[in-house]
Amino acid sequence: MLAAAVSVPLAHAAADLSFESADTVNEGPLHFLETVPAKPVHHHQNRIRIDPASLDTGWVALNQCHDHLDAVPRAQITFREGYVRDLRIDSASAIDEAWVEGASVQLVNVAPGAQLCLSAQTRALRNTGNGYFNLANGPYMRKFLDGYYPMRVTLDVDYPAEALRLIDVSPASQPGMALTERAGGLRLDAFFEGELSVLIQFERP
Repeated sequence: MLAAAVSVPLAHAAADLSFESADTVNEGPLHFLETVPAKPVHHHQNRIRIDPASLDTGWVALNQCHDHLDAVPRAQITFREGYVRDLRIDSASAIDEAWVEGASVQLVNVAPGAQLCLSAQTRALRNTGNGYFNLANGPYMRKFLDGYYPMRVTLDVDYPAEALRLIDVSPASQPGMALTERAGGLRLDAFFEGELSVLIQFERP
């Protein structure tokens, strides 16, 4: 599973006056937003490239950017241990310090409007047998205490059309989540509150 969770220490989040009012929090399950929030929200962007070798190894190339990170003194972006390699920071703005530490990226003094871009190899493609493969992403969330705040996730996946055929994406396209398909690729763009997990399934042609 490909996952990158952004976490903020409780004391730091509570002290951040720019964090949205608790009145706007969603404490329930996943909810797609049909109306785009007026205020820019954390935008988590992933581009995944599957190549023919990925079918044997499970490793795919990842480029990831975070726009409009919450302004906090400290935060971290964490990946699952053993499922990421060659993790590096490509760019950072409005962040005093950013460094890779194991399977995580540590951030200090994140200012309003901050952006961070990363790249890595992730072991995210799973061979489920009989010519079928899946790519699991998430869960994506923007959580504080027991509630969730609005966020946006954009996911671009490129794959070798001669080696894989797309057969299903879950959740399906709906208001608040747009899905665009093309030969050898797809794009998902979602505005939501709660926890979003995406499952993309392929088969050999």
